[in-house]
Amino acid sequence: MEILSFGVQADEKPLIEKAFDGHHEVRCLDVFLTEDTAPIAAGYEIITVSVNANVSSRVLQTLAAGGTQMIATRSTGFNHIDLEVAERLGLTVARVSYYSPYSVAEFAWTLAMAVNRRIVRASNRTRDFDFRLEGLMGRDMRGRTVGVLGTGKIGEAFTRIAHGFGMNLLGWDVAQNPACLELGMKYVEKDQLFAESDLISLHVPLLPATQHIINAEVLGEMKDDAILVNSSRGGLIDTEALVDELRKGRFTGVGLDVYEAEAGLFFFDKSIQGVEDDTLARLLTFPNVVVTSHQAYYTEDALNQIIETTLQNVLDYQAGRRGENVLVPAAPKTAG
Repeated sequence: MEILSFGVQADEKPLIEKAFDGHHEVRCLDVFLTEDTAPIAAGYEIITVSVNANVSSRVLQTLAAGGTQMIATRSTGFNHIDLEVAERLGLTVARVSYYSPYSVAEFAWTLAMAVNRRIVRASNRTRDFDFRLEGLMGRDMRGRTVGVLGTGKIGEAFTRIAHGFGMNLLGWDVAQNPACLELGMKYVEKDQLFAESDLISLHVPLLPATQHIINAEVLGEMKDDAILVNSSRGGLIDTEALVDELRKGRFTGVGLDVYEAEAGLFFFDKSIQGVEDDTLARLLTFPNVVVTSHQAYYTEDALNQIIETTLQNVLDYQAGRRGENVLVPAAPKTAG
């Protein structure tokens, strides 16, 4: 059987082909799944997609009409897939529930230190042979307070690094992580975390309850010299409100690996035609803001785990096994 994979990066393609070798042929496309590209999947029972795919109701209907029966997303998040429609159409949907948390945690710290120590500005200056230090002053992390919003596997990995820096640890989550407690983390209400933290890093999933969890009110509660990092999902931050606060000269730095309107932008080359998104364009004008294109997960270790799990999801589907990664069909409800 040949499997169709949408949105495959050049670095990712040889890893996918190597993993699937001996199991299935795989056709890798660099185009992402959208309403326009969905007809390409006609005749393919199984497809895999990336996190920036558009797996909306109309796309799902096109896929089902073309004979697709299983969608394996090469991501942990699944907010890009209309699960209700997929289930109604009788499609199987599976995700990657776990991969290296260190890839994202380490990158979040890379963003934090980049804005704290003005690395981008310094690098741009030295390329022009400008070796002045003016405007490049940063701060020690040791002794300062970090607020970790979401203390699952990635949040825990981020916290361990913060502990290594010698920081005071504040956390918020629906459930406390014993490993973080052992590191000395104090769990507090969100308001306290926002008000007291010198560095805030987001590691919660994007759900209706977390949409714009960082809004105008929250931004107003934060310290004027705080650092904000988001390597989770763009929709966690109200970007318009963030731009408004940045225009007031607030915050030491903001590091974003995700953006709430990134679909159709991130993973594409827009250097020739430019970007029509005014909010993103304004965001990129601030010298204390670093934006990267959803690359926190992009390490060889993480990609190999993602691909291996995706392959296992395919094999489980073909064998009629229901693993923990299956999102649709929904798990049967147990009597309470």
